[in-house]
Amino acid sequence: MITDTEVVIISSRGRLIPMTYVEELAEFVASRTFNDLAQSTVKALKIRILDSLACAIGALDAPTALSLKKVQSDFGGAPRCTMISGGKTEPEGATLYNGALVRYLDFNDSFLAKNETCHPSDNFAPILASSEYVDGTGRDLLVSLAIAYQVQCRLSEVAPVRAKGFDHTVQGEYGVSAGASRALGLDSEKTANAISISGTALNALRVTRTGKLSNWKGLAFPFMASGAVKATFLAKEGITGPLEVFEGNKGFMDSIAGQFKIDWSKEGLDLVEKTIIKSYNAEVHSQSSIACMMKLRNRQGLTSDDVDNIEVRIFDVAYHIIGGGEEGEKKESIETKEQADHSLPYILAVALLDGKVMPEEYESERINSKDVQELLKKIHVIPDKEFSSKFPAQMPVEITAHTKSGKTLVESSFDYDGFTSHPFTWNEAVNKFNALTLGYVEEDVRAEIQKVVASFDERPVGELTMLLEKTHPRKN
Repeated sequence: MITDTEVVIISSRGRLIPMTYVEELAEFVASRTFNDLAQSTVKALKIRILDSLACAIGALDAPTALSLKKVQSDFGGAPRCTMISGGKTEPEGATLYNGALVRYLDFNDSFLAKNETCHPSDNFAPILASSEYVDGTGRDLLVSLAIAYQVQCRLSEVAPVRAKGFDHTVQGEYGVSAGASRALGLDSEKTANAISISGTALNALRVTRTGKLSNWKGLAFPFMASGAVKATFLAKEGITGPLEVFEGNKGFMDSIAGQFKIDWSKEGLDLVEKTIIKSYNAEVHSQSSIACMMKLRNRQGLTSDDVDNIEVRIFDVAYHIIGGGEEGEKKESIETKEQADHSLPYILAVALLDGKVMPEEYESERINSKDVQELLKKIHVIPDKEFSSKFPAQMPVEITAHTKSGKTLVESSFDYDGFTSHPFTWNEAVNKFNALTLGYVEEDVRAEIQKVVASFDERPVGELTMLLEKTHPRKN
């Protein structure tokens, strides 16, 4: 007997069969429309699109981006989707290249769950490529992006994978394929197959972000996303996947996440409003610490020359990822951009020295300079149980600086500008966009990009991609 809450489908033989979890998710994806978005959600999506573009354009000189573009140029591909800074290629290649740009600076948005953190704006590149492929509207892109955010963030909340040795890109594979399916206009059956193929094939290891970090830190999600886009196009043409990907024998729950349940019929599309945007160019869990260090520097007059030692008490997630905990020491071998932006001692040292943390703080010469290398050794990070209990609703930190002159200076923070308690405004997003894109795009084009994003629900996607072709590396 079927209960009132059991979801079923009709088999080809007329029998009632309970829907799998992925089929329930696919029904949610295929049925969402722009009218399901609150105005506050639309506003939040536009701010995050502009923020993603700021990060992407500001990374056009990045060595990894230049390498990817060379590879894509060598491979060629049907000119269907735009690469930021010019040229067109197939959807997978555009996803990989544009996604690498969004991610490279490590300046894009984040979603904090108790046991998992992700960067849901990583979904922008695959959704942009899929939307451009079908000559989509801004409205369709917005709802597709909202779906990708919702799926990835909800799975991060209820099915964390970091402690099991898997990367947070794992939840992203479900978000990308769900959002890309919506952008391509797939029905629920093909959407379920797209999601199940992605969820089966693209599970990445957390070693990406432990130990001595490499270029792969910024490429893991774009690479996964390109695979998820490929899976979505395969499903579009009738390729099927294992529909018990979540609950089946050796599926996601059995092998990685453990048991969980999301009632997708009751889900909204508003989790994008709970994501946070970075004010400083550094790993997300460092943001409140940087704000705290700025108080010591600007309010109490702390100088690097007077530092004897600095003690940083912080919540455990920050300690384990960037403070020298379970994911590796963060003082002895800080030589590259990837290592520096995931080292809290480096980040705080350069913040005190330079009074800012922006892309130029990750130039090789700055990272390896004597002053910052000496100062970071004096910074000691300690996990605090009370602070840990308040995360992720807060990001508590207390910094105590002991000076050579005999003073003890103390400051604390529990949030920063861009956190959920102080969300980014459109004007703040514009200011960040202007700062990061200076020299990469002409002033009139910069203004036009902002105008198009601000009214994206009234525009075709092609108006934006046409403008993105007019950006360029500064070092050309």
